[in-house]
Amino acid sequence: MTNAEAYDRGFAHLSCHTVGPLLAKACPGRAPRLLDVGCGTGVVTAAALALGAEVTAVDADAAMLELAARRHPYATVRLAALPDLPFEDGRFDAIAGNFVINHVPDTRAALAELHRLLSPGGTLALTWWKGDEMTATNVIADAIAEAGIPYGPPVRPFAAHDTPSRFTALLTEAGFGEPAVECVRWRHQVDLATWWTDVVAAGGARFGTIADRPPEVAERVRAHYLRLAAPYEQDGFPVCAYLATARHP
Repeated sequence: MTNAEAYDRGFAHLSCHTVGPLLAKACPGRAPRLLDVGCGTGVVTAAALALGAEVTAVDADAAMLELAARRHPYATVRLAALPDLPFEDGRFDAIAGNFVINHVPDTRAALAELHRLLSPGGTLALTWWKGDEMTATNVIADAIAEAGIPYGPPVRPFAAHDTPSRFTALLTEAGFGEPAVECVRWRHQVDLATWWTDVVAAGGARFGTIADRPPEVAERVRAHYLRLAAPYEQDGFPVCAYLATARHP
């Protein structure tokens, strides 16, 4: 289970940069019945509620869901995960997923489920990281390597589908129309020491194991991280995400 408070201070602050573009694609017209899938601590939910949407938020992590429910009492919050969501066919006018599709175990099955849940004419918007431009976390992975620590980040099935051409092909295969993918770039400006603390404290399969190392080992990794991250202290980490959109015919 993730440390929800640390995640909210760290990763949620990073991922909130795509919320505006994501909802602009998912909710181009009237306030919809919107599903925030993989809601985390609720950054998309908060913004969608502010637009007047009727929001249902789901996540697989109970701690993050509890935080989202406490902060956003006007949203319907459910513990659930792709590819099996407990809603009837065509329940939603729009679906937004901010950095969740890259975590699912079966991308095809997840997209088929999202297609099932959209009403005719409904809009899907999904984001995922462009791995070679994800400096904010790549510097931590590089620090682990420079510290000489064995490190094998989890292999995710989504890696086989994470280019625009491959993903638009999957959207078409799932029955969606008008598939498109664009890039969203920004600078993640954050205190370097705070970013390290929050990412490590959040837990998770990729960097949570740093906290389990002996203190002297963790400190060695941190020293390498601070050195590698120093060039980004003033202007922030350059980051890029993909934003995919499609419609239910």
